[in-house]
Amino acid sequence: SSETMSSKFPRLLEPIKLRGGAVLRNRALMGSMHTGLEEGEGWGHSLDKMGAFFAERARGGIGLMVTGGIAPNAAGRVAPFAASMTTASDARRHRTVTDMVHATPGAKIAMQILHAGRYAYHPSAVGPSAHKAPIGWFTPAALSAKGVQETIAEFARAAALAQEAGYDGVEVMGSEGYLINQFLAARTNKRTDEWGGPFSNRMRLPVEIVKACRAAVRDDFILIFRLSMLDLVEGGSDWPEVVALAQALEDAGATMINTGIGWHEARVPTIATAVPRGGFAWVTQKLRPSVSLPLVATNRINTPEVAESILSSGQADLVSMARPLLADPDFVNKAQEGTPELINTCIACNQACLDHTFQMKRASCLVNPRAGYESELNYTPTSSPQRVAVVGAGPAGLACATVAAGRGHHVRGPASLATPKPRPCSHTFTAAPLQVQCSLRCNTTLHHRSASSTPATPLVTPSLPPPPPASFP
Repeated sequence: SSETMSSKFPRLLEPIKLRGGAVLRNRALMGSMHTGLEEGEGWGHSLDKMGAFFAERARGGIGLMVTGGIAPNAAGRVAPFAASMTTASDARRHRTVTDMVHATPGAKIAMQILHAGRYAYHPSAVGPSAHKAPIGWFTPAALSAKGVQETIAEFARAAALAQEAGYDGVEVMGSEGYLINQFLAARTNKRTDEWGGPFSNRMRLPVEIVKACRAAVRDDFILIFRLSMLDLVEGGSDWPEVVALAQALEDAGATMINTGIGWHEARVPTIATAVPRGGFAWVTQKLRPSVSLPLVATNRINTPEVAESILSSGQADLVSMARPLLADPDFVNKAQEGTPELINTCIACNQACLDHTFQMKRASCLVNPRAGYESELNYTPTSSPQRVAVVGAGPAGLACATVAAGRGHHVRGPASLATPKPRPCSHTFTAAPLQVQCSLRCNTTLHHRSASSTPATPLVTPSLPPPPPASFP
C-alpha cells in the first residue's frame, strides 16, 4: 500500500525524472554484471535466457537495470568471443531482451558499453600505451590517434544500435580500470599526443565519447557514465580530476553518473563481505555539491534499509545493487510490500557469481541457484505430493525443505527434542507457499503464505528423545 511505502522506504521507492524526460519508477538501479548469458546460445546466438534473467527482475520491481558489458568493437571484447554491439543484426537479437523486459509496465533497461582495453584476454588488446596489466595476459597495442577517433565513433554506433534494439539507455563504462579509465590515469597513459600528458588531454576520450553518444540518440535516451571516483591504485586520478571530469561529462550530455570504486587490479577489497554495507557511499556524497546530475551510490548496498539510509541522508540520488538482485529478483517488490525481512539477502560471498565468471562459467548465486537459470530451473507445483523427510538442518537441508514444501510436498524435518517448550522461531524461510516444521530443534511450525496461497494445517512432528552424544576417540 502507499502507506506502507511512505512509512518504510519513501525515498527508495520515489520515482525520479531524469534530464531529457525519462522517468524511473524508483531509485533502485540494478548494476552491471557479467552473467555469461550475453553471448547467446546456438548458431543464432539466441538471447532468450538473458531476456528471462532480466524479465524476472523487471517483474521484481527494479527501476532500471544495466546489462553486462557489451563491446563496441572487436578489440574491446573482454575475451575472443565475448558479446559486442556492432551491427544491425546484433540489435535485432537484443530485441528479445528488451521486449521481454518491457512486458512489465514501467521497467527499463540500459546496455553497458564496455571496452576492455588492456584488460582484454585476447591478443588484439589495445590501450593508450603498450603496457601490460598486472592481471592481464597480453601486452596491448597502443592506439593510434586515428584509432582513438574510430573508437569514439564505435561507442556512438553501439549507443545508436542499443537504441534501435529497444534499450532505454546505455551505460558508458569508464571505471574499474577498463579502456576509458586507462586513458584517464597517468599510471597507464604515457602518450605525448593530444590524448595524453596533462589531465585536460587524458580526459578528452570520455568527454568525446559522451558527446558522440548523445548526438547519436534521442533526448530521452538515458546516458549513464560509470565514473571511477576512487581508483585505489598508484598513479590513479586525484579528487580534483574526478570533479573536473564529472563536470565535463554533465556539459557533454550525460544523464546520470554512476560510481565506480577501484580498478580490477587494485589490492583494496571493494565488494567482499569484509567491506561494510554501503561503505563507499561517502565517495558519491563528496561529489554531490560539484554537479547537478543525479549520482548513483554503489558497492555493498544489500538491504532496503541501507539503501534508504544512503538516499534519505543525501549521500546519493539513486543506489546501485548488482549481486543483491541475483540473490533475490523480488528485492524491490518485497520492500514495497513492507516485507523486507523476506528478502533473500546477498552475503557478498562471490562464490557463484564472480568466481564462476572468472572460470568462464555462467554466473549464478550461492543463495539463489535459479539466478541465471530462470528458463531452466523452475519450482513448479507437483501433481503427486509426497511425504518428504529432510534429515539435516544446515543450509542444504533448509533449502531442500522450503523448495519441496513450495512445490506442494508434505515436508517433515528432524525430530524435535522430547517435550520441548514452544518458543518463537527466528529462522527465515522465503519459499512460497510454504509450511514447514522448523528443523532447528525449536519445535516451531512455520507458515509462509503468498498472496495466492491458502491457509494450511500445521505439520506435526512427533517428539522423540534426543540422540546420544557423539563419541570421539
